[in-house]
Amino acid sequence: MKDKLIVALDFPTLQDAKACVDACGEEVTYYKVGMELYYAAGNEMISFLKQKQKKVFLDLKLQDIPNTVSRAVRVLTRLGVDMINVHAVGGLKMMQAAKQSMREEAQALGIAAPKLIAVTILTSMDETEFSALNYRTSVAEQVVSLAKLAKQAGLDGVVASAQEAKKIRQACGSDFLIVTPGVRPAGAATQDQSRITTPATAIQNGADYLVVGRPITQAANPQDAARNIQQEICNA
Repeated sequence: MKDKLIVALDFPTLQDAKACVDACGEEVTYYKVGMELYYAAGNEMISFLKQKQKKVFLDLKLQDIPNTVSRAVRVLTRLGVDMINVHAVGGLKMMQAAKQSMREEAQALGIAAPKLIAVTILTSMDETEFSALNYRTSVAEQVVSLAKLAKQAGLDGVVASAQEAKKIRQACGSDFLIVTPGVRPAGAATQDQSRITTPATAIQNGADYLVVGRPITQAANPQDAARNIQQEICNA
């Protein structure tokens, strides 16, 4: 059950991120390394987490022409991380190319391929902001459409709000991963997130993994904060 919680290490320095991992102790087994930390600390952070026997979700949200993303995913596969993501709006061919290069590289190295998932619509975006992009659908409809496209491309799952998780599960089946950011314990500040849910609601809606950052990383006691969320997950 501990693997269901992914703690987002959104820090500007390697030192700060390491301190958070140490503070969380054995309560957390899975961490997200996003753009800020990866651009600051690079592969050194990945190595540190792997030495600690932690799982790693490398959250770089790749999007470019198929050839460029394919080559980038091939390089990232060599890091031995457990999950990598691309943007679903990059299209079917881009996602297919990423999946193929990942599979080929993992096979050549004799390692298990990371899970490859696609970002749908960012959880910071509400209906008003989304409508300004001139899509002809609601956020939920677009999320499900992108999830179905990711499945068609052979990806393992998507990143989406738990508010859309039930519809994704219905459309894409039980073996399709749903990774949900924008998770906040009851009473926590929403901060810059819009489409949020509690940990229990996210699990009940069908989420496989919950990404939680500031409610844990900025807590007075990160280990206690992580433990409380783990308990919410278990009780869901």
